[in-house]
This record gives sequence, C-alpha cells and structure tokens, in this order.
Amino acid sequence: MHFGFWAGLLNLIPLFVFIGAGGTGAALYVMRLALFNPDVCWDKKNNPEPWNKMGPNQQYKFYSVNVDYSKLKKEGPDF
Repeated sequence: MHFGFWAGLLNLIPLFVFIGAGGTGAALYVMRLALFNPDVCWDKKNNPEPWNKMGPNQQYKFYSVNVDYSKLKKEGPDF
C-alpha cells in the first residue's frame, strides 16, 4: 500500500473519535435516565409511584442553577 492510502485514513481519525464520544455520551445519558429518573418505574409491584417518594432534597435534574437541595423543605402532604 502506498502513502496516499494511509494519509486518507489518518484524516478520518478525528471523525471516528468524535462519533465514538458522541455515541458513548448518548448511551450514558439514556442509561442515567433509565436508572435515576423518577418518571421511570421498573418495579410496579413494590414501588408503583416512585415520583411520590422523592424528597425535596433529592436532586433528579441533570443540572440545576443556583439550587441548594439540602436546604429545601417539603411543602405538600405525604402520600
């Protein structure tokens, strides 16, 4: 094989790196949503409504600006 063939492959390395990083990031985000989001219910027998068991000091958002979850108090009744 000559140099031109390998030079063309070297130019594709950044493409494969960014596509791989994007796919890995998307897969990790979907896994985070499936495991930690209170809207997803995996066990309907033991925990039919997981969103009602979330306390006010539990963070389930990915990113919150200027919110200190340790200082929040519960406003509603217990269900």
